[in-house]
Amino acid sequence: MKTTPEHDARIANMTFASVYPHYVTKVEKKGRTKEELHQVIEWLTGFDDKKIQQLIDEKVTFEEFFNKAKLNPNARLITGLICGYRVEEIENPLTQQARYLDKLVDELAKGKKMEKILRAA
Repeated sequence: MKTTPEHDARIANMTFASVYPHYVTKVEKKGRTKEELHQVIEWLTGFDDKKIQQLIDEKVTFEEFFNKAKLNPNARLITGLICGYRVEEIENPLTQQARYLDKLVDELAKGKKMEKILRAA
């Protein structure tokens, strides 16, 4: 699935720090915890709590965030619709990675079991 260059640039230049509070609010409003959110972020990116806070403090863009990440090899198992896009069909790698994170946060907020979210074998 093609996204526009403008859409991809907007995602690349967004800061993780600007989106992170929305992730926290979304999951906590649905009865999940910040710790569970961090577990999901760590599974996808390899970033522990300390690194997540450092990236927030540094106000890194999503492009920098995912360039520093060690993406989980099972991330390709993340499928479905998010923001009107089928994540497995997004052609721009950075946009796809950002949507992977959105999809995991969405699944967490919807009450999905952690082992399902983390694509446990």
